Amino acid sequence: MQFRDLKSQYRALKPQMDEAIQAVLDSSDYIAGDQVEELEKELAEYVGVKNCVSCGNGTDALVLALKAWGIGAGDAVFVPDHTFFSSAESVAFVGATPVFADVHEDTFNVDVESMERCIQAVIKEGKLKPKAMVVVDLFGLPADYDKVLALAEKYGLYVLEDCAQGFGSTYHGKKAGTFGHIATTSFFPAKPLGCYGDGGAIFTDNDEWAALLRSMRVHGKGSSKYDNVRLGMNSRLDTIQAAVLQVKLKAFKEYELTDVNRVAARYTEALADCVKVPQIPEGYTSSWASYNILFKDEAQRDEVRAYLQENGIPTMIYYPKGLHQQKVFENCCLYGETLPVTTSICRRTLAIPVSPYLAEEDQDKIIRLIREKTGAKA
Repeated sequence: MQFRDLKSQYRALKPQMDEAIQAVLDSSDYIAGDQVEELEKELAEYVGVKNCVSCGNGTDALVLALKAWGIGAGDAVFVPDHTFFSSAESVAFVGATPVFADVHEDTFNVDVESMERCIQAVIKEGKLKPKAMVVVDLFGLPADYDKVLALAEKYGLYVLEDCAQGFGSTYHGKKAGTFGHIATTSFFPAKPLGCYGDGGAIFTDNDEWAALLRSMRVHGKGSSKYDNVRLGMNSRLDTIQAAVLQVKLKAFKEYELTDVNRVAARYTEALADCVKVPQIPEGYTSSWASYNILFKDEAQRDEVRAYLQENGIPTMIYYPKGLHQQKVFENCCLYGETLPVTTSICRRTLAIPVSPYLAEEDQDKIIRLIREKTGAKA
């Protein structure tokens, strides 16, 4: 059993996928082929924004967005403590300081009140200028954007929506990728929409930013290939990856999103009496990048994980430590927040296999084993 069943996905899409890849091989347009621009248009239409700018990976997408806003040394960017490293790494990479806020246990997403305390502490200290918030749609669920956008307006901050895990999810009828002033996604293979390698994209309704991003992703390109008007980077989406994503996007829209929600609903119904299951608030939908359960303590989590492993069930811990506990961020980036929720989640969380292609018999086995080991009634 795979943690995210990409083999079954390929088998289901093999005829279309092989044809799409072969078309790129036949054309030999490996860089900037027609499929790249076609995909950008398809993604922009699906998400509901004016501009989609593809790039090399999700981390580059974050870096490019921050650079488009001119964020750098002396700026503070507020980031949830419980998320993948790149959400904060990108901030530090452009020379700014990431400041970590706590999250909610029920949704795993940022606690806006904690983020506001961080903003106020930075303002009071007076050494850094608050500039932006990186808001992550973690594990497939959008953040509380009514509160996020109100906070951003109050303090005059940019909102950078990291929807790498939330692509396809919705918040009160709007899709993830539409809430930030700029939003980014990753096409890492295990993401809700993933390619066969690395890839990323940036979404925005701002035409000027989009033009700047298109320039910066190709070495600061101006009017032609060898006209460089600014410093940029080499971060293009390969044509083969664009072709792969065109096939996958069609399946994602037609049935994958529905099917993965069906799997998650079975888990929630079957496990809610023995572990803490993820909560989907009213008005939200999730794209289920992963299904994360919480145990009463670290010992129980580790016992269940070992039991699943003995029985051939792969699991992951998202994440073993908060960003403030990473060595590179030791003794910095904290402004009065002790981050107790993140610390607790890291000790108790476990992600179990979830995908649109997870067989019902495998779902049953996972449910049975967790119930057995937690002592739940049969």
